[in-house]
Amino acid sequence: MEGMQAYGAGKAGGAFDPVTFFQQPQTILRIVSWLFSIVIFGCIANEGYINRPNEVEEFCIFNRNQSACNYGVFMGSMAFLCCVALLALDIYFPQISSVKDRKKAVLADIGVSAFWSFMWFVGFCFLANQWQVTDHGDDPLREGVDAARAAITFSFFSIFTWAVQSFLGFQKYKLGADSALFSQDYTDPSQDVAGGGPYTSFGGDDLESPAGGGGGGGGGGQAAGDGVFDGTAGYQRQDY
Repeated sequence: MEGMQAYGAGKAGGAFDPVTFFQQPQTILRIVSWLFSIVIFGCIANEGYINRPNEVEEFCIFNRNQSACNYGVFMGSMAFLCCVALLALDIYFPQISSVKDRKKAVLADIGVSAFWSFMWFVGFCFLANQWQVTDHGDDPLREGVDAARAAITFSFFSIFTWAVQSFLGFQKYKLGADSALFSQDYTDPSQDVAGGGPYTSFGGDDLESPAGGGGGGGGGGQAAGDGVFDGTAGYQRQDY
């Protein structure tokens, strides 16, 4: 029973192990994506706006296209927040007792990661195209060149970090629920006991009197017990 899992995590209620958590590939990729988003946001926000020596007003280093800088800043800040939210979900995920809720969380992870991979692909193409047609005479001191190239480079890397996260989420989804431990409506048994839910009798309402024969009574009790729990099938679905 100890090794059985549902969607990549064991039965709810286990202790959180930070060492194991930070060694997981998905956690490492989330942190890397988080760092990439900081780099992209910082490069464009700090050095993505320049001005010529004879001009006062600043403009976007990417072909003077304000939309390119706005896109990079927005994507970097939102990806940062999304990484934090997904890390929080990863920490809380083993505590989710319902398999249906775990399934929803895994599907959300797959969708969000695939979405960000696509958005970074669009961002990379957009920034690279604008940088290609930029008049570098607008920046004679070459002040923002390294920052612009860094933003483009880490946008490219972000495509793959998010794509791999989506793939790992799909692998987790394929694991599914181990039917020997969980049912689709599984809830923490301690919550059911605390709620004072009704209990059905073990042998049903047709228990025979011991006077009916020791052998026959034993056989009836065994049959009733088999009807409630089958050791080969694991926990059965319970409807309270």
